[in-house]
Amino acid sequence: MTRIIAGHARGLRLDVPGSGTRPTSDRVRESLFGALESLDAIAEARVLDLYAGSGALGLEALSRGASSLELVERSRSAAAVVRRNVASITRTLSGPTARVHESAVIAFLKRATGPYDLVFTDPPYDLDDRSMNADLIALAPLLSEDAVVVIERARRSTPPDAAAAGLEVFREKSYGDTAIWWAQPAAESQSR
Repeated sequence: MTRIIAGHARGLRLDVPGSGTRPTSDRVRESLFGALESLDAIAEARVLDLYAGSGALGLEALSRGASSLELVERSRSAAAVVRRNVASITRTLSGPTARVHESAVIAFLKRATGPYDLVFTDPPYDLDDRSMNADLIALAPLLSEDAVVVIERARRSTPPDAAAAGLEVFREKSYGDTAIWWAQPAAESQSR
């Protein structure tokens, strides 16, 4: 069972797609969001959830005070689940907006306008490194100056090439088979 851990929608159960997704466990989300709250990265943030799956990461941010949320999911059946979850959570919240985009991530990033303050990218573990890095390069111009990008992959995966996208990794943590990297726009790319 996947649920919202904290905030205005605490305890709300989320539907999970039947196959093809790997929801982030409650334990990992609790640790991740504790770290994000300590960075003051959630309140009033414009959030982007790439490879949304059930939408749990983005919806958790919305429950904890994000001002808006864009969820991107290519799978038609998973996008339908995300839409149901968005409808459930927005009934409990007043104000923040959430939009679901049924699209490939790279196609969405090429037409998106941003800026985004907090981005979750939790691709399938079998997404190749080249595609992961292309996503980060396309994402970089859409970030606000103090944005935080959370990248979740298999622990055995090659670390993301954040530098190629003008990002710098400032934190890394592993939880079992899951590795999470926190990145931000590099200082040199902000001065351009």
